[in-house]
Amino acid sequence: MHVQEWLDTVPPVAVYAVVALVIGVESLGIPLPGEIVLVSAALLSSQHSGINPIILGACASLGAVIGDSIGYAIGRKGGRPLLAWLANKFPRHFSEGHVATAERSFEKWGMWAVFFGRFIALLRIFAGPLAGVLHMPYWKFLTANLLGGIIWAGGTTAVVYYVGIVAEDWLKRFSYFGLAAAVLVGLASMLMVRRKAKKMSADKKEPAPVNAGE
Repeated sequence: MHVQEWLDTVPPVAVYAVVALVIGVESLGIPLPGEIVLVSAALLSSQHSGINPIILGACASLGAVIGDSIGYAIGRKGGRPLLAWLANKFPRHFSEGHVATAERSFEKWGMWAVFFGRFIALLRIFAGPLAGVLHMPYWKFLTANLLGGIIWAGGTTAVVYYVGIVAEDWLKRFSYFGLAAAVLVGLASMLMVRRKAKKMSADKKEPAPVNAGE
């Protein structure tokens, strides 16, 4: 069962909670499909499922900001040993190469790495814990975290919602055009068949020609 199909089976309140929880846990540094869950929920909200896109965007933003903040606190307390532990648990995401790349990004861009990291899958997992490990000043982290979380979560929800609305409207129009075309083709085919039948009937009624030699 796909994520969207599963979300469609639970009430809207549960969808809000699932989106906030998955995005929050992902922001802690645990690899989860936060973006997939958010996109699926936003698409559902465009399909008259009872999910309010504004509430959905707010819950996603809240999960992102709180999750990143908790990840920052854990990273600041755990330090380098935390990164080593994460590398053992999630070697695919927290390999030495990935950590080194993320560190270079943080050293070069500072708080902007936290902001733009929200829009990049791998950095989205690293942002909170790594900012804490590197002892980034919390006010810088919080500013970038708030802006990045709200713009990413709210923007993704809004874009997917409106794309879903436009797509649904286009598909409805397409179905109407398809229905009209099918009716026209059906009528044309019926007229052609009737015309052919009349011609064949007329041909049968014509007397056979008499040979001149008889």
